[in-house]
Amino acid sequence: INAEYMGYRMWANIHLLNAARAARSMSTFTFRPHCGESGYVQHLGACFLVANSINHGIQLRHTPALQYFYYLEHIGLSVSPLSNNHLFLPYSKNPFPDFFRRGLNVTLSTDDPLQFHQTQEPLIEEYSIASKMWNMSTTDMCEIARHSVLQSGLEGSVKAKILGEHYYLESPEGNVPHCSNLPGLRLDFRWRMMEEEVKLINMYLTPDSQLANVFSDQVRREHFK
Repeated sequence: INAEYMGYRMWANIHLLNAARAARSMSTFTFRPHCGESGYVQHLGACFLVANSINHGIQLRHTPALQYFYYLEHIGLSVSPLSNNHLFLPYSKNPFPDFFRRGLNVTLSTDDPLQFHQTQEPLIEEYSIASKMWNMSTTDMCEIARHSVLQSGLEGSVKAKILGEHYYLESPEGNVPHCSNLPGLRLDFRWRMMEEEVKLINMYLTPDSQLANVFSDQVRREHFK
């Protein structure tokens, strides 16, 4: 059974389970599969259609078009460069800093810490090494950490306590600097770049096929109300 089919089957079953749980006012699950660490890029395309976010995704470096789709839809990538370094890709060649600077929704994570990490704080290890290897600033680290909270399966009420009441908005209005330690200018920059990108695409689309900006406050409020 190929990975694409299994991805669809997992999504379909989680979708049905979530419908049943939501009807009983219970919490629901997100689909965040292990995807794109190695192998063919086709399963990245399949997960683009069904996943809320993915773990790894470094094979997107081989397909700029698909990478662009992940950017436009803001699908999360949770990457463990130290694990990748042990298994598939030298640390210096990891695409994480490129993904981050291009505006993809990326964060750092651990992967089999007993096997691939050397300290009792494997996540801190990932952050500290990444910051030194790729000359990332404190603002960069805070943005990556904010992505981690947003990608997580924490309930909305918990995310609101960590990031602020309107955490789900991607505009500066959704950022509370004293909670996230992230300057409003950074979020404003990301938000405006996405707006410009969507406008550029829509210049070449017919009115009935216009692309929605998933970053827009209107779309986000409608989704999370």
